[in-house]
Parts: sequence; C-alpha cells; structure tokens
Amino acid sequence: MTDIFQSTVVNEAAYDSARKALHDNGVRLPRISELANPETIEAGVTERLSDVDPDSADPLNLFRIHWHNDEGRAGQGGVPAHVVLPPELTGTKAKIIVLIGDRFPMIGAHKVLAAYGCLIPRLLTGQFDPATQRAVWPSTGNYCRGGVAISTILGCRSVAVLPEGMSAERFGWLESWVRDPSDIVRTPGSESNLKEIYDACAELEKDSQNVILNQFSEFGNYVIHRAVTGPAFEAAFNAVKGESALRARAFVCASGSAGTLAAGDHLKQALGSQIAAVESLECPTMLRNGYGEHNIQGIGDKHMPLIHNALNTDYVIGVSDQASDTLNVLFNSESGKQYLRDNKGFSEELLSELHHFGLSGLANIVAAIKLAKYLDLGEDDALLTVATDSAAMYGSQYDKTLSSAYPGGFAALDAAEAFGRHIGGIATDNVEELDRIGRERIFNLGYYTWVEQQGTPLELFDRRRHQSFWDGLMAYVPVWDEMIDAFNRAG
Repeated sequence: MTDIFQSTVVNEAAYDSARKALHDNGVRLPRISELANPETIEAGVTERLSDVDPDSADPLNLFRIHWHNDEGRAGQGGVPAHVVLPPELTGTKAKIIVLIGDRFPMIGAHKVLAAYGCLIPRLLTGQFDPATQRAVWPSTGNYCRGGVAISTILGCRSVAVLPEGMSAERFGWLESWVRDPSDIVRTPGSESNLKEIYDACAELEKDSQNVILNQFSEFGNYVIHRAVTGPAFEAAFNAVKGESALRARAFVCASGSAGTLAAGDHLKQALGSQIAAVESLECPTMLRNGYGEHNIQGIGDKHMPLIHNALNTDYVIGVSDQASDTLNVLFNSESGKQYLRDNKGFSEELLSELHHFGLSGLANIVAAIKLAKYLDLGEDDALLTVATDSAAMYGSQYDKTLSSAYPGGFAALDAAEAFGRHIGGIATDNVEELDRIGRERIFNLGYYTWVEQQGTPLELFDRRRHQSFWDGLMAYVPVWDEMIDAFNRAG
C-alpha cells in the first residue's frame, strides 16, 4: 500500500464534528463496494429510495451515485445503462458500447461519483469538517456541480470554481443550488483555462477554512473510478458479449481529470483491453505538447492531470470540436433526425438514444470510430466508451452552433453535409499509437504543472511511473469501506 492517503483519523475534533454534522442531517455514507455493486445495498435503503426525487438534495441520493440506476432513476437496473452503436452510425463492423452517464442523481452526470471519491478520504480521517469548513470544487462544470450537490446533502457550504465560458446550463444549475452567488467563482477563459482555475484555488486556500478538492490531483478520483466505473463497463461488456466471441479491444475516453480513464486500468486487468486517451485537436497537449482553445466542454487540457496513469496509456486520439458541436445539432434537431431516419436507416430506437450524448460523449464516439478504423476491427471486436452527460447540458451550445454555422437554419442538405463530414468522413488521422518513448513524453509533460507550479513533491511525482503505485492505491477501497462503517455507526 502507498502512503498517499491517511488511513486513520488525524484530527479527532474535526472527525467528531463531521460525524455529528452528518448525523444531524440524516446522512449515512454508502460504501464504495455498495456503489460498485448496488445489489448489496440493504433492502430498507432501496425501498425508501423509491419515494425520493433523484434530483433532490436528499441524503438517500448518495446511494444512487452508481451506474446501475434504471431509466426513471428511481430504481436499479440489472446492467449499467449503455447504447451499442450500430454500423449505420459508425461505419465499422466493430461494436462500440457507450456507457450512459445521465442517470446519475442530482446532476445527470457521472462526475458526482468523482466528487464523492475525492471527499471521502478527507471526511473519514478528520481532514474535512462540513460543520466549519467550505469544500472548494475546481472544475470545468460537471465535477463542481457534483461537489455542490454532495456538499448540500452534508449541510456544508461549498464553492464552485469554473471558467466563465462554460455552458449556461452549468451556471443555471449552480445558481439554483449554492447558498450564495459568491459561491460561484468564474475564472477567465473557457475549457482550456485550467491554470486560471488553479490560481483562483490558490487564493481561496489562503483561508484555512477552505478545503480544495482538486479532481485533477486527488487520487480518490482515480480510486473510485477504477473501483466503481471499471466494473460497470465490464458488466455492460459482458451483457453485450453473452456467449459470443466478442473481445474488448480498448477503452476510449477523453482525458479530462483522468479519473474516468482509471476505469481503463481495471478493464486492462479484467478484459485485456487497451486504453486510448482523447483530446481536442484545437488543443493537442498529448499529441503535440500543444495549446489552444476548444469547446469539447468537460475534458480539460493544456496540462497532464496528476492522476493520469500515462505509462499505461496505449493510444492518443485527437478530435476536433467542430465534430462535437455539429453532431450536437445533427443528433438533436428534428431536421437532423429526419435525415438520419430517411437517408441513413437509423431506427426509432437509436434516434431516441441520441440525446444521451453530450459534447464530450460525442467526441468519445468519434474517437472510438477512429480507433476502430485504425485497428481495422471486425464484428468480434468491441470498443468501450462513455457519455459523461447528455445533450440537456448543451442547449445553449446547440443554439450557438446554429447561429454561427447555420444562420439560415439547419436543413436536410446541412444534415447530409454534417453526417458526411463528421461521421462518414472519419479517418485515422491524429491517432498516435504510443511506444515507451511516447508514454514517457506525455508523463514528463506533467512535471511543469505539478512540480514546478503546484509544488507536488518530486518523489511522489516519480513514483507514478510504476504500475505498482497505481495498483497499490486500490488497497484503500476495503480500508475506506471499514472506515465508512465505523463513521456511520459512530453517528
């Protein structure tokens, strides 16, 4: 086991205060093993959940922070929600399996799971007291929403830090949940401006009552996705595979905070699949050590997250935000769906699923198609990817694309051109198959952010080169589960 986390209580006063605060607010914490396998949640909890609004700040909604919620989000489904993209969409024989993130409670995105994973190590060891401290959630949108939702349940004040250029839907949600408008900190720029977020957090951290829960460097984000999201992908794949000879060839996922990429480490061990990290061509950090601005909201860039297991990554794939912006219109406009129905043979079932794909999900799908073509995959091959959130978070971006690119309206000819360019025209450009040197290059790039700028100890930074470091993190899962039991009992 590594010593990244404390595994005992380090501040008894804060621990006791947190325990009392949660007890007073009727909060019971779910075990990580329960989130990985919700069937183990006790019957009394699941029965009471049936009467709880999944979008409310009800403490029981913590037991819905998993991939197994049913379509109505009030009960559990047997297999994590997923869509298998057919050849008429992908143009490949391979099966592309997309796990659906919009069934998570409160925020309609799986980042609420990441927020829980980052908070738990602090809460259980007396390093965060919700009765006296503020939780600060740096993000490009969904993670800070998840953090604010959990903070509200815990009864504590929280701060969302995100770029001012993010979607209006993100800010609208935050404005309805935070205690005070000042709890939303808008930093300069948009998706690519993470340094500005870190600078704002550095100012907030000068007040000891503010606790920064940085998803890009909190290893709890990695742990909970490898422990919970990885098995969810495995379960979805096995459901699709059945008794066939289907092989899970790769997990394809935008880098973002790199938390979800940790699911790939699980899948590599469990299924032998490879890992492909996705980024925007407008800001090709991994591909070319580049920089720039883009609109694939939610994936972050211009740096390497501390929790990215770079030396276990097999491919890097670049996708343009023109693809995700345009496909958002094609998949969600009536004229676009009519074209897909009449000219491309999309079934009504498939058309009804398209709204599940937000901008980063669309980028992941394009990247998966790229990789399928690059590897010349066949009908016995599958790629796994994820839609973090849905089109519901991007109505403003839909309108923005329409007004800028299609001021005369999005007609059938526009739909045909959009499909031909951004689906039919997908090629194998900007796909890099990583060798040892390529992996080392990407790994080393993180030095400048984490050691030089953020003060991460060089010894910790270098320990991340070894797979034993990442595997060792998973030993904390049963430790945390025992601590959660103790915390709940003590309350």
